[in-house]
Amino acid sequence: MSPVFDCANPQTREDGLDAAKSALDLGECVVLPTDTVYGIGADAFNPSAVQKLLDAKGRGREMPPPVLVPGLPTVDGLAMSVPSYARRLMERFWPGGLTLILRAQPSLAWDLGDNNGTVGLRMPDDEVALALLERVGPMAVSSANRTGKPTATTITEAGFALGPSVEVYLDGGERSGTEPSTILDCTKPDPVLLRAGAIGTDALREVLAGVELIEPSTENGVSLWKAPADDQDGPEPLDLSQTEPEGTPDGDVDAGIDPVFVPPQDGTLPASDLPQDGAPSAEVPPPDLPAPPSDHTDGTRSTPTSDA
Repeated sequence: MSPVFDCANPQTREDGLDAAKSALDLGECVVLPTDTVYGIGADAFNPSAVQKLLDAKGRGREMPPPVLVPGLPTVDGLAMSVPSYARRLMERFWPGGLTLILRAQPSLAWDLGDNNGTVGLRMPDDEVALALLERVGPMAVSSANRTGKPTATTITEAGFALGPSVEVYLDGGERSGTEPSTILDCTKPDPVLLRAGAIGTDALREVLAGVELIEPSTENGVSLWKAPADDQDGPEPLDLSQTEPEGTPDGDVDAGIDPVFVPPQDGTLPASDLPQDGAPSAEVPPPDLPAPPSDHTDGTRSTPTSDA
C-alpha cells in the first residue's frame, strides 16, 4: 500500500517530500500536485523510471512526457538554441501554464521516448511541485490518469487510477482542473501555437512584440493538432530530422547559440491528429475503485490498490 502524505500539514509535507525524493532516487514514480491537475512524475534522467511512468499510464513511447523544471536557470542545461522570444515568454509566464517545445541538448543521458530531438519544458505554479523539483531536479511528469480516462483533480482519483504503480502520493488538495497549459513550438524562427490553453494568444503576442505567433489550426479544413480531452500532456513530438539549417532569425536567437533549424518547405506540422495512445500495460492493470483511503494518526494515508 503506497503512502499518501498530506501536504497541508507542514510536518507531513516535509516527510512526504523526503519520501518522494527517496522514491525518485530509486527509480520509482510519485504523484504530485501541479497548478492544473495531479501528475505522475519520474526522474527525467532515469530511462527505466520514465518507462515505468509510461507503463503506469498505459501509453507508448510515441507520446513522451514533458519535463517540469524548478526555474529558468535549468533550461540551458536541457535545451539548446533557445530563441530570445522564448526566454521572454519564460520570464513573463513562468511559473505558470505555458509549455515550450525546444530543441533538446543532444548530449544529455536521458530517454523520454520518441521525442525526435525536442523536449517540452514547463515550470509549474505550485508550491509542493516546486519544492520537490528543487530537491530532485527536472522531472518527467504526465497527468496522473490512465490513458483514455479523465484527469485526476484529487489525490483519491489519482490513487484509483494508478494504485501500486506509484510509490508515494503527495496530497496537495483538490486541483482546479481548469485549462491545460498552452503549448508553443519554439524550435522555429517564429513560435507556433500547438495547443490553446491557460495563457491566451493576446497575452502571448503582447510579450512577443514584433515576433509573429503562428496559429496553424487547419490545413485544407483538417486540424493539424488537437488537444486530447482526457490528458494534459503535450502534442506529438516534432520531427526535426527533415529540417535544413538556414540563417539565424533576425536578432531573435541569443548570440553565440547555433541557429534554429526551420521546418520543411511547406511549413506544416504533421497533418494527422494525435496518434492513438499505447494499449494499457498488462503489468499495471487499471485498479478497481475501492473505498477511499483511510487516515493514519501519523498524517499519512494508504492509497487504494487493485486488490484492496
